[in-house]
Amino acid sequence: MSDSKKMTIIATKGTFDWAFPPFIIASTGVAMDKEVTIFFTFYGLNLLLKDTSKLRVSPMGNPAMPMKLPMGPKWLQKIDFGPKIPNIFWSLPFTEHLATYLMKKTMKKNGVATLNELRSMCQEFDVKFIACEMTVDLFGYNKDDFIDGVEFAGAATYFEECNGSDHNLYM
Repeated sequence: MSDSKKMTIIATKGTFDWAFPPFIIASTGVAMDKEVTIFFTFYGLNLLLKDTSKLRVSPMGNPAMPMKLPMGPKWLQKIDFGPKIPNIFWSLPFTEHLATYLMKKTMKKNGVATLNELRSMCQEFDVKFIACEMTVDLFGYNKDDFIDGVEFAGAATYFEECNGSDHNLYM
């Protein structure tokens, strides 16, 4: 085993709310002096697209999601509407847009980095991004659809990356 501490992450989810954990964990790993690789497969490929503006929060079937308003009187901002909203509500048109808008507004209010800022920071910190080549082909993407600096490889490459790794995470 080398002296270098390694961490690998498999990112499989591609919604706005699930975009942050792999990048937060990766940037934290780098800050802890780890060599970090993220392997993006299936819907996780969405996180590597040049245009992430279409990513939405996925509140459907997620009753644990807190839903607090980022604006209005303080007493109103403290109410967690999540458990009070039945899941059927999320099947109505545009509710994903509403949830995404509210999450982005809450993140901005709390000084949280945007998705593109966090992703760029990971690249600046030399986090290796690997897109699953089979899934790229399966979903009909072109390599030009993705941000610069992405490596395209198969699942076997992921296993080579995690060889000797201290942490292997699935998200």
